[in-house]
Amino acid sequence: MAHDDNDGSMSLRDAAAQDERATTGQAGATNGNGSLAAVTGDEVFRAHEGGKLITASKIGLDSVRDLSIAYTPGVALVCEAIHDDPEQARKYTWTGNNVAIISDGTAVLGLGDIGPKAALPVMEGKAQLFGRFAGLNGVPIVLDTTDVDELVETIARLAPSFGGINLEDISAPRCFEVEKRLDEALDIPVFHDDQHGTAIVITAGLRNACKLMDRRLEDLRVVISGAGAAGVATTRMLLAAGVTDIVVVDSRGIIHSDREPLNDVKAKLAGLTNPRGLRGSISDALKDADTFIGVSAGHLTGEQVASMADGPFLFSLANPNPEIPQDIAMKYGSIVATGRSDYPNQINNVLAFPGIFKGALNAGATRITKSMKLAAARAIAAVVADELRPDRIIPSPLDPRVAPAVTAAVEVAARNDSTSGAKS
Repeated sequence: MAHDDNDGSMSLRDAAAQDERATTGQAGATNGNGSLAAVTGDEVFRAHEGGKLITASKIGLDSVRDLSIAYTPGVALVCEAIHDDPEQARKYTWTGNNVAIISDGTAVLGLGDIGPKAALPVMEGKAQLFGRFAGLNGVPIVLDTTDVDELVETIARLAPSFGGINLEDISAPRCFEVEKRLDEALDIPVFHDDQHGTAIVITAGLRNACKLMDRRLEDLRVVISGAGAAGVATTRMLLAAGVTDIVVVDSRGIIHSDREPLNDVKAKLAGLTNPRGLRGSISDALKDADTFIGVSAGHLTGEQVASMADGPFLFSLANPNPEIPQDIAMKYGSIVATGRSDYPNQINNVLAFPGIFKGALNAGATRITKSMKLAAARAIAAVVADELRPDRIIPSPLDPRVAPAVTAAVEVAARNDSTSGAKS
């Protein structure tokens, strides 16, 4: 699907913006020619002044009687009930609707290791998304440590106040161990969104790309650029979804079993991928591949993309600059997706995590399993399955149909999966 530099990406971008306004019923501020007006730095700082969140009471406190019900002496009845049956905490406190959003600030968006204080605005924003799309309370917490043992111990001690733990912006490979240890230690769902949220939405997009272009996941030759949190989780998710030929590339080239040194995560990855035994650089991996997924800070040239099979799927998700410049991607790709909101087919985690947590909490699940993640991917894809176009393989992040669909699918999957800990 070749396009001129002047009409390809712009026409798709305008179509996506029009779709989003139509789907959400919100026109937003425009700049006179129908496109969305640019956001200014002053607007951003004003919106963040004093923080973006408040804690509010659900009930009025206008009389002594109100105080007696909400606080002492009435609250003692609830405390005693929970002491006798700790499961009642889900019903009589906010834990059943409450998610901790926890970061150490070491891998924030496209900013990298900026520390906990600088990461807090992102965690506040994540809390807003939980509330907006799933009606869940999100509580942002940043921790002033990067030590794995300290992170695990601190989060575990905070856990009784929450119904779930959303790990955010913790750098690889520490994030894998932190999540694994917490998942084993706690009786509430733990989910590292940078890994699994990204992987779920990529899988949804790829399912719909295959449906639209009459291809099969099982037949794809996939190259994944990046072996960090998102790259590893995406590899595992796509394998679970049926993809059989995945080659993962990091900054040192193709990952394979004979390459040294490999850390434990990459060694396991090597055992699961690269069935044709490729060696060399990303250029060697891309030759005749039909799918590229970029979750790195790399950069591909037109020559490298041209070496791929005809009409490849190009998911260039680095922000703000995709691995493949948009004009090159539009020239060669049959399906083009990015992580940017101003281009069509945005791969955005907000499509996944609100509904995943809502569904898990509704089911009383103690962990988020592979079957629940796959159910979320299928649900996201199904929202636009009857509306597919090359510039619309994934719903808008603001599509109001997504979170309820994901919630329902995840809840059912949890109840049908004995390993989820969900109540029958």
